[in-house]
Amino acid sequence: MTSAIADAVRRADGPTWLSDRRAAAHARFSASPLPSTESEEWRYSRIAELDLARYAPVAADQDRPADPALDQLVAAAGPLAALVLVRNGRVVLVEVADGAAGAGLSVGRLSDLEQDGASLGSVAGHAADAIGELHDALADDPVLVRVAAGRTIVDPVLVLHWTDAGGSVSAPHLVVRMGEDSQVTVYDHQASADVDALVLPVVELDVGQAARLRYQNAQTLGPRVWQLGRQASRVGRDAHLLTAMVALGGDYARLSVDSVMAGKGGSGDMLAIYFGEGAQLLDFRTTQDHVAPTTTSNLLFKGAVQDTSRAVYTGLIHIGKEAAGVNAFQTNRNVKLSSGAWAESVPNLEIENNDVRCSHASAVGPVDEDQRFYLESRGVPPQAAERLVVLGFFEEVLERLPVPGAATALRAEIAAKLARRVPDDDRPELGR
Repeated sequence: MTSAIADAVRRADGPTWLSDRRAAAHARFSASPLPSTESEEWRYSRIAELDLARYAPVAADQDRPADPALDQLVAAAGPLAALVLVRNGRVVLVEVADGAAGAGLSVGRLSDLEQDGASLGSVAGHAADAIGELHDALADDPVLVRVAAGRTIVDPVLVLHWTDAGGSVSAPHLVVRMGEDSQVTVYDHQASADVDALVLPVVELDVGQAARLRYQNAQTLGPRVWQLGRQASRVGRDAHLLTAMVALGGDYARLSVDSVMAGKGGSGDMLAIYFGEGAQLLDFRTTQDHVAPTTTSNLLFKGAVQDTSRAVYTGLIHIGKEAAGVNAFQTNRNVKLSSGAWAESVPNLEIENNDVRCSHASAVGPVDEDQRFYLESRGVPPQAAERLVVLGFFEEVLERLPVPGAATALRAEIAAKLARRVPDDDRPELGR
């Protein structure tokens, strides 16, 4: 695969600043070992199984795919201010609604909207390992969503990433930049056909002073896709960021979520639900980094695992020396629906200032028996009762998703997963 990457970097036809950035990243990637489970950041992961030789970048020339699933995803989002369709890491469609551009919204290829690419990497910073360097080497068509100061965009911006090339590796990159006192909702959806592929997404969220960004991310990737992604955000003075994530697909799907509370009075809500089935591994690593004083963050991640699937959550709240008056909370709760399923939850605190309020909580356990008994006592069959309890467990997050139409479609996906579950009592006794 190294030669395929080198070929892709050499034939890049973008602006010089992007070609230079990619070439430098490729050089660093070539000199770096892949991450190992011996490092804490990759503990419990499946990184040792990654065979990069199986994947190669696809050709640049691509049309809009004709797949009914795409039309359904777009329709579910409802009225849109803009739509960006990214196929195998490259932009194939940009549509901006009448009036949205005049309202202060700029959406499209970053290379078309910025002459020097100053936004690229401005929040994410330098890659932390070879996977990050690989992304930077391959990210040849980043997307920029920019809102001018003082402007409010009412309808969401949908950025839809579609992977349908078997044996491909792609590196989609999305940058959202919010001017002072602006507002917008961005819905970022990763989906795929049933292909064997590697996706390396990176998202940068730059929330300016007093801005309000609602960012919703969902991944419903196919069962043979690997996702190794990162989301990095910076929240300015008196600004607010809501990130809401839903992870349902993929074979191994990993997302690192790093939020920096950089401006005094800034706040952030970090929400997620994830649901594993089969032999999936869904992997979240989060950091709530409070640099500025009187900032607030509140994290709620809720997961479920069934069959032999696994889930990993590790989270860190870091309070810097100058960050007095901080309120930071972290909660992770997991439900095990099958005896062969497994979930790991590792919350952490790192506090360098005593004038703070911080807490973390985690739990891994079965379905709430009291709730199930209550439903069964009123005539609800056992399996139906369990499904209702799990749907209710997720509803605390689903009801807060900023794109309600998409939330309805995601509820249906969760219900379909629950319907596929084989109760432990009905499973064949393998190997006995």
